[in-house]
Amino acid sequence: MRCFGTYGRVRPEQHYVVRRTVETADFINRVKAGRYIVLFAPRQTGKTTFFQLALETLTAEDPTYFPIQLDFQTMRNASPLAFYEHFHYMMHRRIEYVFQKLGGAPSEMLTQFLENTRLTDHFSMVKFFENLAGLLDSDSHEGVTAFKRVALLIDEFDGIPQTVLSDFLYALRQIYLSDEMQCPYSVGIVGVKSIRQLDYDRSISPFNIQDEFRLPNFTLEQVQELFGQYTAEVGQAFAGEVIEALHKQTAGQPFLVNRLAQILTEELDIPKKETLTPVHFAKAHTRLLREGNTNIDHLRTNVRRNRRFETLLLQIASYESGLPFNPDDTLMNELVTYGVIAEGDDGMCEIVNPIYQHRILQIFKPTFNGLENVYFPEDSGENFIDYLTSTGQLEMESLLDNFQSFIARAGFRILQVPDTPQEYVGQHLLYAYLDHFVRIVGADMFLEVQTGRGRIDLLIIHNQRKYIVETKIWEGVRYYEAGKKQLAAYLKLEAAVEGYYVVFDHRQKPEARVETEVIDDMKIRSYVIPVVQKPPSSV
Repeated sequence: MRCFGTYGRVRPEQHYVVRRTVETADFINRVKAGRYIVLFAPRQTGKTTFFQLALETLTAEDPTYFPIQLDFQTMRNASPLAFYEHFHYMMHRRIEYVFQKLGGAPSEMLTQFLENTRLTDHFSMVKFFENLAGLLDSDSHEGVTAFKRVALLIDEFDGIPQTVLSDFLYALRQIYLSDEMQCPYSVGIVGVKSIRQLDYDRSISPFNIQDEFRLPNFTLEQVQELFGQYTAEVGQAFAGEVIEALHKQTAGQPFLVNRLAQILTEELDIPKKETLTPVHFAKAHTRLLREGNTNIDHLRTNVRRNRRFETLLLQIASYESGLPFNPDDTLMNELVTYGVIAEGDDGMCEIVNPIYQHRILQIFKPTFNGLENVYFPEDSGENFIDYLTSTGQLEMESLLDNFQSFIARAGFRILQVPDTPQEYVGQHLLYAYLDHFVRIVGADMFLEVQTGRGRIDLLIIHNQRKYIVETKIWEGVRYYEAGKKQLAAYLKLEAAVEGYYVVFDHRQKPEARVETEVIDDMKIRSYVIPVVQKPPSSV
């Protein structure tokens, strides 16, 4: 029985696979046109799987193509001579592998050529390809077709040594522009960093012939197709709302899609006769938000590479007016490379999916804010459990009333929360406060990001009842009032009965507000909470 794959290459015989037929056809058309194709995208987005399956489809359609797949991930520290020697070794092995897969063997002349050739630099590499083209073109025997075109795929290309990068690319460019027989006929370069980020030299790119190929995340239809394969084999169905919620939370990111499916189908011990419901999804989602895995480890490492990332990411998450995307900004480019942010349809920066935004808030949230002991008044004896009624309902209004009082009680001490930019301390504290609460009462909480920026909608689910808390930073009366209408619309969409709107006011003369209104038939309780600007000694 197949399963959902999250470790290494996804294989159709072992895993459920999104075929990406449209993208595959696009790639094959570019190969047939002799393009030199580049794809640079974050890790665990399905690049290797896609290209390998696409090459298999190509050669099945036209057996005169000869696919050679290499991997440079272990080459980073090799000397130029060692690089070219290993490059030749990999070429030799892959050529033999392709013949073996086709049920044949290379001719004696080709075998001797591969064994006797020695690569030492980019000049010998160009000569090697020239000779290889002629030998493959005449190598028809034992039922194996004569090959006309070499399709070379280089994975993990950013592992190439800096000492050979420029000359290697110039050599490929020379082959591409040659009027003589072109070998390789088409090249695919796959990696995380783009060629212009590899710091080859300070001149114009030696590979300005490149044809950039973009591999998008899974669409909703592709996720439905993926899960349909599981249902067809196992018989267990996914409720439509589950697939939609899963796609919204992951934005179709391949690893996250497969990991959530893996949790749902393998780790929650749900009987196979039961349909997977939103209740099951909430449990799987909560587990993903609290677990460690390689994808989240990459995210954590990447967003901590530069201390300035925190301010940029929190600005994207907290201000609805947004942060314009600038393709020439170094910080933004790095975060795009790591798969953390993207340019939205409106030209503004967006965090790529709600799960990453949730984890980013967790990553930058202090383990202890130093104010946990003053969440409740000293003499009240209250605790979070007191905000859960005997009938299992959450008393969110009282809980948030207390949060407002807590901020007032804490006063200037919120400025002493460690490792937290003052501008975002209110949202950090609210997130930590609600996180404590949901853990104690056994609820589930996750982000519902509507625009990719500016609005943090916290969706809390307990006993199949939804509570929504939206939090923002004060950006003026117009944004404040518009936010209420946005929340009302979202409440209707989610069929939630209670909506709470918390806005933190960082102005020098903030204005506290608490108001309950009915907007578009939805009840909304709004809070504008002043945030202290200076400790008493500075006033």
